[in-house]
Amino acid sequence: MHTSNDAPIIEALNALVAEHPREGFWPYRKRLPSRVRVAIEVPAGPEHVWSIDFMRDRLYSGRAFRTFNVVDDFTREGLAIEIDTLIGAERVIRVLENLSTWGGRAARAIRCDNGPEFLAQRFVAWCADRAIEIRYIQPGKPNQNAFIERYNRTFRHTVLDLYLFNDLD
Repeated sequence: MHTSNDAPIIEALNALVAEHPREGFWPYRKRLPSRVRVAIEVPAGPEHVWSIDFMRDRLYSGRAFRTFNVVDDFTREGLAIEIDTLIGAERVIRVLENLSTWGGRAARAIRCDNGPEFLAQRFVAWCADRAIEIRYIQPGKPNQNAFIERYNRTFRHTVLDLYLFNDLD
C-alpha cells in the first residue's frame, strides 16, 4: 500500500484558510463592473443602436434550445434570430458580422445585458475593432433594454408559445 505524506500541503492550505477566513471555494471569481443607469433613448435613425438578447425554450422532446435575437431600436425591426442549443460569443459575432456583410448593416452601438457571451474578450474586441459602442445594462434591470424585451415578448407569444417544435430545423 502506497501512502504519501501530505502534511506540508495540509499545513499550507490551513495557513491560507487562517489568513483569509471569509474566502471559500473559487474565492477570486471575476466581478461585474458597476454599471451606471442610463435612460433608454430612441435612436435618431436606423443602424444607430441594436439591442441583443437571448431567450430559452424547449423542443417537444424536452431538449432546451436558445434563440439569439437582434433588434434595431429605431425601426423595432427584428434583424436576426439565431437558434441552437448552444450559442457562444463566436456565434454572436458571426451573426452580427453576417448582418453587416449580407445586409450592409452595422450598428453604431449595441445594447445588451451582462451575459458571458457579451462580456467575452473576443466580443468586446470585435466591437472595438469596428468602433461599436457596447451599452451594458445594469444587472437585474431588463427594463433598461426595453426594445428587445418587448420584441422577445411578442416572439414568445406569437411563435414559441403557439408551436411545438420537434427539432431545430
